[in-house]
Amino acid sequence: MTDTMSTLYKEFEAQLKSVSSRQELTQLKVEYLGKKGHVTGLMKEMKNLSNEEKPAYGQKVNELRTSIESEIDELEAEIKAEALNEKLANETIDVTLPGRSTEIGGAHPITRIIDDIEDFFIGLGYEIKEGYEVEQDYYNFEALNLPKAHPARDMQDSFYISEDILLRTHTSPVQARTLEASNGVGPVKIICPGKVYRRDSDDATHSHQFTQIEGLVVDKNIHLSDLKGTLELFAKEMFGEDREVRLRPSYFPFTEPSVEVDISCFKCKGSGCNVCKKTGWIEILGAGMVHPNVLEMAGFDSKEYSGFAFGMGPDRVAMLKYGIEDIRHLYTNDLRFIDQFIPTEDGGQKDESI
Repeated sequence: MTDTMSTLYKEFEAQLKSVSSRQELTQLKVEYLGKKGHVTGLMKEMKNLSNEEKPAYGQKVNELRTSIESEIDELEAEIKAEALNEKLANETIDVTLPGRSTEIGGAHPITRIIDDIEDFFIGLGYEIKEGYEVEQDYYNFEALNLPKAHPARDMQDSFYISEDILLRTHTSPVQARTLEASNGVGPVKIICPGKVYRRDSDDATHSHQFTQIEGLVVDKNIHLSDLKGTLELFAKEMFGEDREVRLRPSYFPFTEPSVEVDISCFKCKGSGCNVCKKTGWIEILGAGMVHPNVLEMAGFDSKEYSGFAFGMGPDRVAMLKYGIEDIRHLYTNDLRFIDQFIPTEDGGQKDESI
């Protein structure tokens, strides 16, 4: 029996040397240690031995099994290590190669314009105030010197939710609420950015929803010259240092006097082009001195306090600054359109060197 075990072990060692894969090793393990394997067959021979011979025989068979298992486990560990090293060699990373670049997004043109406008006026000491997009008729119209029967209400058709509730048609209600909250004590210096809604037909220059920024200053001894000086600084900041400002008489129910504000064309420098419609000037906003009735309704003494207000559309400023011809491009979220913007000061003339 001992000779049989020695012969079996030598045969196992010879076969083990020829094993080169985990699959072959598994087959060899089954051949010797499986239920029908050679070592298991030796254990079955114990039934033919006497009781005195069985203990010694069983011990020999177990030693053989232990030796075979040990050598199989050792070779299996070696094969696993070789496979891992081969895998790592194939996945070697060259750390000297340049990394993969990630495309960084940019701000939407309107967002960029709003941020620029806010930064400018914050630098002048203004506060940013925001209000409700669903507003009361009183704050949207009546508190701004537009009573229910006022003919100027026909100038802007509105989205009414009920008789007294509507989608705001401008951000002026924020001004009215801020003045009311001031309890008749100045100074008040605010800008009010936000979305507004009007029943306009959507076309290249109009939209039923657009963005507006309004400004308000109320204090003692505020004059029209303060308004012009502020707007001149703004025009130079947004469109270039050589911009000039022109005020034209106009009419707004909540300001008196009222003006339309034009800037000299940044593209043609005043000589006339398609942007300024051959006039040399571009209208950018409306403004005026706060109407005494508006001050009185908010609790201010109009004989002691005065102020100016202005309103502009960042959409229009973006269209002028970047040379956009259709306002609808700003709201379609077409990345092919948005990705082309660059922060130029030349009226949207793209720098081909970039």
